[in-house]
Amino acid sequence: MVAFGEYMRCLVHIAFLFGLCFAGDPYVNFVFELSYISVSPLGVPQQVIAVNGAFPGPILNVTTNNNVVVNVTNKLDENLLITWPGVQMRRASWQDGVLGTNCPIPPNWHWAYQFQVKDQIGSYFYFPSLNFQRAAGGFGSFIITKRADIPQPFNTPDGDIVIMIGDWYTRNHTALRGALDAGQDLGMPDGVLINGKGPYRYNTTLVPEGIDYETINVDPGKTYRIHVHNVGVLTCLNFRIQNHNLLLVETEGFYTSQQNYTSLDIHVGQSYSFLVTMDQNASSDYYIVASARLVNESLWQRVTGVAVLHYSNSQGKASGPLPDPPNDFYDKSFVLNQALSIRQNVSAGGARPNPQGSYHYGLINVTEVYILRSMPPMMINGKLRATFNGISFVNPDTPIRLADWFNVKGDYKLDFPSLPMTGSPLVDRSIINGTYRGFIEVVLQNNDTVPQSFHMDGYSFFVVGMAYGEWTENSRSSYNRWDAISRSTTQVFPGGWTAILVSLDNAGVWNLRVQNLDRWYLGQETYIRIINPEEDNSTELAPPDNVLYCGALSHLQKPQTSAASTVGKQSRLYLMLLTVFSSAILCSIFKTNRY
Repeated sequence: MVAFGEYMRCLVHIAFLFGLCFAGDPYVNFVFELSYISVSPLGVPQQVIAVNGAFPGPILNVTTNNNVVVNVTNKLDENLLITWPGVQMRRASWQDGVLGTNCPIPPNWHWAYQFQVKDQIGSYFYFPSLNFQRAAGGFGSFIITKRADIPQPFNTPDGDIVIMIGDWYTRNHTALRGALDAGQDLGMPDGVLINGKGPYRYNTTLVPEGIDYETINVDPGKTYRIHVHNVGVLTCLNFRIQNHNLLLVETEGFYTSQQNYTSLDIHVGQSYSFLVTMDQNASSDYYIVASARLVNESLWQRVTGVAVLHYSNSQGKASGPLPDPPNDFYDKSFVLNQALSIRQNVSAGGARPNPQGSYHYGLINVTEVYILRSMPPMMINGKLRATFNGISFVNPDTPIRLADWFNVKGDYKLDFPSLPMTGSPLVDRSIINGTYRGFIEVVLQNNDTVPQSFHMDGYSFFVVGMAYGEWTENSRSSYNRWDAISRSTTQVFPGGWTAILVSLDNAGVWNLRVQNLDRWYLGQETYIRIINPEEDNSTELAPPDNVLYCGALSHLQKPQTSAASTVGKQSRLYLMLLTVFSSAILCSIFKTNRY
């Protein structure tokens, strides 16, 4: 009996050690296989990029502070990277999934992303970042749910619904990038998809027969949280649900001041979530509409997506005209005022219980100012290119931080100008030399003819100002220094400017770009390199064990093995083996002491 008691004590200690090893933030694992499939969302058969055989890809639901492992297999015929805009990849720009931070995943290879969604909540999406591939699909929703013990500023909804909207071309992504390479404009999209499907046949002239459309099924009287992402190529879309109010509650990880909209303009790359109550009669279904904005809408009528909101007790199909978009053709101020009406809920907590407004960004001294000016695409060295400050970016052969780590010289330049250049535009590898823990002001001056969506990886930023015309020093008097929304993608209207403030507290190398795929593909991007001079692996992680090598470091790349896709499991297996080994030693000690 004594020996049995000692044995039980040993088991208790083993269980205690297992608890210590696995008491941290949990891991969630996903498997992605990207491949081509054929679908006909607008009635024309075409090749699209599917994730696990589905178009769009699966919804990833995770919880604040989860460690996320996504094992990706590339079954395409070209290189692949997956990026996660808005997910901040704290300390780990190695996982960001753009060419300046990652070597691409070759065809028939696999690679595992591993990152923590540290102190984040909200609505995001993922997509392939290379070679114009997002125009062919490969995207899906990424939702970060709050922890159970953290309150949110609204009652728990009866359900969650994801709606992915985006303009769409029936030409495949290789043809689209081929057109840009030839110096051509992409022209008007062929339509708008909602969750990968074409429009409901609301108009027999504009919509052909046989189009598969999306139906959203709901129950009367219930309230749903609807996450909406614009995953399109280049078109701002007005989103609305016939006869239903959209109560805006969150955008890209931050709770908003709650207000109702009958419709909202959602720019390329932006994500929002609304509370929508099913409070209408069920005499018929209702239209869900996403239509082109900031274009000649009478000419762009075909660029309209229509889905159906179906009550469980509905008595008939949706019919009649679509609900109208905003009537503001002669009122340029409407879209600006709507954008400025989206403000932060300063009293609500976010991923943590402390109020979002407890960070008083308006009282912090700015350490550096950058004015990024975009112009219409132009010919540089015989090629159509797009620029920031007169520089059209070309990605280095070796990812920037990897080049730093292995002391590769001449891979990039730390000389990106803080003001627009006055000389001839050029193609270069210039990036911003950011100061760790600096607080910068970035003015986005859009001298292009189209609305643009500006995005910054690794961060959210405060959208403090927005107006038409040229920005001047006096424009700062209009800044919102109290409850400006914090987000990772903001619109910049043609002939106007947007000002943002951002605290550089996330070490690494981060992409700054326009989300409009045509401008991005043509070089309208750069990177900001933020290095802690006292780095001790506490503010930036070392390259992961499964890092891919390319460019000047290609000779370091080993042949692909199946072990490359198990990085998350490897770390936990190591802990398990360590625990078992420690437990064996512990039991041996008990045995020695006993006898």
